[in-house]
Amino acid sequence: MASTVFDSVLFRDMFGTAEMRAVFSDEALVGRYLETEAALARAQARAGVVPKDAAAAIDAASRSIKLDFDRLRHETEIVGYPILPLVHQLSEAAGEAGRYVHWGATTQDIMDTANVLQIRAALDIVARDLKELRGILADLAARHRDTPMAGRTHLQQALPVTFGYKVAIWLSSIDRHIERIGQARPRILLGEFSGAAGTLASVGEGGLEMQRLFCEELGLNQPPITWHVARDGIAEAVTLLGLITGTLGKIATDVMLMCATEFGELSEPFVHGRGASSTMPQKRNPISSELMLAAAKAVRQHVATMLDGMIHDFERATGPWHLEWVSLPESFLLTASSLANAKFMLAGLVVHESRMRTNLGLTHGLIVAEAVMMAAAPKLGRQHAHDVVYDACRKAIEQGGDLAEILSGVPEIVTALGGLDAIRRHCDPANYLGLSGQMVDRVLG
Repeated sequence: MASTVFDSVLFRDMFGTAEMRAVFSDEALVGRYLETEAALARAQARAGVVPKDAAAAIDAASRSIKLDFDRLRHETEIVGYPILPLVHQLSEAAGEAGRYVHWGATTQDIMDTANVLQIRAALDIVARDLKELRGILADLAARHRDTPMAGRTHLQQALPVTFGYKVAIWLSSIDRHIERIGQARPRILLGEFSGAAGTLASVGEGGLEMQRLFCEELGLNQPPITWHVARDGIAEAVTLLGLITGTLGKIATDVMLMCATEFGELSEPFVHGRGASSTMPQKRNPISSELMLAAAKAVRQHVATMLDGMIHDFERATGPWHLEWVSLPESFLLTASSLANAKFMLAGLVVHESRMRTNLGLTHGLIVAEAVMMAAAPKLGRQHAHDVVYDACRKAIEQGGDLAEILSGVPEIVTALGGLDAIRRHCDPANYLGLSGQMVDRVLG
């Protein structure tokens, strides 16, 4: 029976994707172990350490072996690690060549390298999804480049912005994450073949060349020195996922708030029954955004775990390494889920432009008080203009009424702005959008 959301029949596609689960499944992981052992044999044959026919036999066995997973599980529970039990079965499958399986390697060499191969495949998925999400956001930002809405600070209406401007800010973070993945790959995608204490004493002279050939076989970078206890690369991978899901969590938070009845500016895509309540027929809950936010919070905890797990003792750790076995797959699964939800939700996002314009009018012009102040400042001086507009705002708040009408009764403002029409123009939020459009263009460009 499934016991977590990651393998639950009910929840697994809410907290992961089938594609990412395939990368981190038991079968895939053991397959990576076998791929790594075969690459080591091929590299050692190229280095003249292992007979070529033995390497070929090991490689063939790694591809055709019918593993006894029950035996593998049982022996793994006894040993504490799966590599020695796997080497037993691979050696048997390779026949006479089995004597050369795992030559000079240590368990962590194989497990670390297999994990890096998983990370490479998983990062490919994340990078692809980020690029697809970028396209969705770019279209949304361009479409709403000039759609005015209330910009909010501290949950209060502040100044007018455009919805395209808001989306372009989201997009700018996605662009940086795409860049970060490219920059991080050389640091993360390192092979590991170093032997028991990392010194390659088991193979001696020629060990570094053997290591280079091993990494070459797998398309990984050769590390300058052993990283058995230098876990910054693996931690960086999960921290990067924390940044990505953090951005998606921010987007989700904005969308959820804007979907609230009192805002009414956005709706998640309509799918019959999605977000429905068991008791309230009118409900259309922002389920995709909720899952994105949950993923951000869960991955954040894994980031903290991975940073803690960097603190290894001496040349091989007693415990911290095991934390990666938990956090690495779960972080990638959660990130994949969040990206899938983001693509679905943002591609079909319903934007209620009329409600955005209505909300801009809630303050009866107060949202553009700064516009009037700055327009009057050249004639009145900034501070005096501030004081005059401040008094008008206070009157509008305390007595009610439209800011433009109140300002029309202030001779200083009428004169400074050049008439009543100018006051009305400056009090229209759509005329005080700053450089929102230009900024959208810069991000899209």
